[in-house]
Amino acid sequence: MARRRESITISDPKALRALAHPARQRLINELFSGRVLTATEAAEMVDLTPSAVSHHLRALEKYGLAERATASGDGRERPWQGTARGLRLSPSGVPGSLPAMQSVVSTHLGELASNLDTFIANRDEDPWRGSYQGLVTGDLWLTRSETEELGKVVMDAITAYDTARRTRKPPKGSRKTAFTWSLLPIDSAPD
Repeated sequence: MARRRESITISDPKALRALAHPARQRLINELFSGRVLTATEAAEMVDLTPSAVSHHLRALEKYGLAERATASGDGRERPWQGTARGLRLSPSGVPGSLPAMQSVVSTHLGELASNLDTFIANRDEDPWRGSYQGLVTGDLWLTRSETEELGKVVMDAITAYDTARRTRKPPKGSRKTAFTWSLLPIDSAPD
């Protein structure tokens, strides 16, 4: 296997549409987190048959997001792994790329909404309830350079934790935590 890249940029409308399926997004998340999975293991996670998951994994392979991992044991199992650690979506000027990207984003936001609903419903029973934010929103007035600086600071902090966890097992007592980071304009750029 070649060394995994830090990130892959997807701009092809067909690839973007292929990513819009919730099961494929879940598979990408798991594979990009460093997990190596067989279709049978992945099927349990996404509540599909191993055959259906194999189809999804081959589609991810077609777009360079998944690849075969080294088989262990008797060779009957055929594990898969991610080809990168992160995914960037960048619609091209090709017709159809913007709607395709919007479809991926909608699927991701649906998963975020589901995770938030679960977090809220179970918050009182969670022993770490004071540690999580759930969702923080707000508006900031930022110059272009401040926007770039804030984006870099946040991504550097995420990368520091991510890199440390990818080089060895997560620390005892840690739990998988989802994050969504968005920094986007809500009005026109000044002259």
